[in-house]
Amino acid sequence: MHQYLFFVGDFPVRMYGLCLLLAIFSATGVGYFLLRQDGRFYEHTLDLGLYGGFAGLIGARLWDVFFFDWGYYSQHLAEIPFVWQGGMAVQGGLLLGFFVDYLYCKRHGLDWLALADVACPAMVLGQAIGRMANLLNGDAFGAPTGGAFGLLYPEGTLAHATYGNAPLWPAEVWEGQLDVVIFALLLLFRATMHAKGQAVCLYVMLYSTVRFFLEFLRGDYAEPYLGSLTSAQTTSLFLFIFGLACFLLCAWRGHKGYSEPTNAGRKL
Repeated sequence: MHQYLFFVGDFPVRMYGLCLLLAIFSATGVGYFLLRQDGRFYEHTLDLGLYGGFAGLIGARLWDVFFFDWGYYSQHLAEIPFVWQGGMAVQGGLLLGFFVDYLYCKRHGLDWLALADVACPAMVLGQAIGRMANLLNGDAFGAPTGGAFGLLYPEGTLAHATYGNAPLWPAEVWEGQLDVVIFALLLLFRATMHAKGQAVCLYVMLYSTVRFFLEFLRGDYAEPYLGSLTSAQTTSLFLFIFGLACFLLCAWRGHKGYSEPTNAGRKL
């Protein structure tokens, strides 16, 4: 793990922030490629990527602050912007990012659902790069493995402050790797006949499944929220059910006329 890239005087340039910016710009670039292949919406890609990306950062932070650690931040309000201390909830980022891009599409008369179908692989690729930021920063870490295997985090990271030199499950690493698998599966799904909206619903279901099971290995937020489930598992379960219902609804609505594969799908 390497938290700092270099210092400008006493000001640190953190790998965490660099990776988050890389995630936003990479997702925007891949989104442009996919939308350009599809032939629609690509002239809006930069605005959608930047607005949605930075709204996602704000949503991820606020979700973590208010749903995961409000007991602490209610007494330390000035530390809410200190994202490098750890505390960015992907689910909150996705919700606010989706909402801001939805408002943008409504304002410009764009078919938001069709756009999300094409661009959702880019979003999950951005999430995978974001998990690199977590690894380098030593947050979103796993619980102790109980053995001699696992990740060892250096002093100065939140993981080390929490568990010391105990080996931890590589939860954030595995999530990033599985996000790349989801990226590939979504590209393959886009090459099939499907109704409008089903690709983005599949994205929600796949990520929710990954997050639900990896939460059993997480060590940063282990407090139960609903019975024996953590807050992230509760959210994942709700989003999976919601995504599945919408997936089936989209199939029913498109029963008499399924969407054709996109131009990108025909080339895959």
